[in-house]
Amino acid sequence: MKYSDFLKNIREKSPIIHHITNYVTVNDCANITLAIGASPIMTANDNEFEDIANISSALVLNIGTMDKPDIYEKATKVANSKKVPVVFDPVGVGASKARNKVVHELLTNSKFAVIKGNVSEIMSIDGIVASTKGVDASEEDKNMDVSHIVQICKNISEKYDSVVTATGKNDIIVYKNDAYVVKNGVAYMSKITGTGCMSASVTASFVAANKYDFLLSTVYAIATMGIAGEIAYEKTKELGSGSFRVALIDEISMMNEEQFEKYAKIEKIS
Repeated sequence: MKYSDFLKNIREKSPIIHHITNYVTVNDCANITLAIGASPIMTANDNEFEDIANISSALVLNIGTMDKPDIYEKATKVANSKKVPVVFDPVGVGASKARNKVVHELLTNSKFAVIKGNVSEIMSIDGIVASTKGVDASEEDKNMDVSHIVQICKNISEKYDSVVTATGKNDIIVYKNDAYVVKNGVAYMSKITGTGCMSASVTASFVAANKYDFLLSTVYAIATMGIAGEIAYEKTKELGSGSFRVALIDEISMMNEEQFEKYAKIEKIS
């Protein structure tokens, strides 16, 4: 199906996206979910998980501030039991032993539709020593050869039966033997906090409305975010990062097929 079909499904269905995310970016994640056409609900209260899963079409699990790790597995198990796809953003994995332990246990005990991280985080999941900078990827990892990143993603995808996204200079999206590279986006996106978190929300929105194809949903979501970043930067590069942040959400809200087809740089590489 075409991009327009995927986007139309989001805006017609307005799927509810349950977020368990970090308090640094929660507002931006809610707003970008609304901008793409879905409906956010933000709660980490485990007494609600069963009821929320009954009305949700996807769950975003983001461990950025890792303030309630004891409820992560409960949330994913409830979502799994209800067949609600989960987008996992293992923010900062590789930065601490505690964070690594949480991620390992989640990957072992839960099922994820999509595992999305920067290239350093994805390398850490694969057991490779990465040059993480807290929650950010290092420049060394960002500039790694595409074929090497693809193989790392394939390893993880095969092991956990998930779509795997590694963001960096180029964004790599893989499901087992199928791999795409998305070359949209601008480096300036790293100048505001939360663009990675927001991309998980956009991914979950595409996945929730288009459950028949998690891989292409993820490719389209990542490209959408990158295109919005490019356009927002051109409009605000003389204004500063605060204006860019607002413009990014604006561009997501105004995304359409014509704009997507004009700017998208997507290549299927295997």
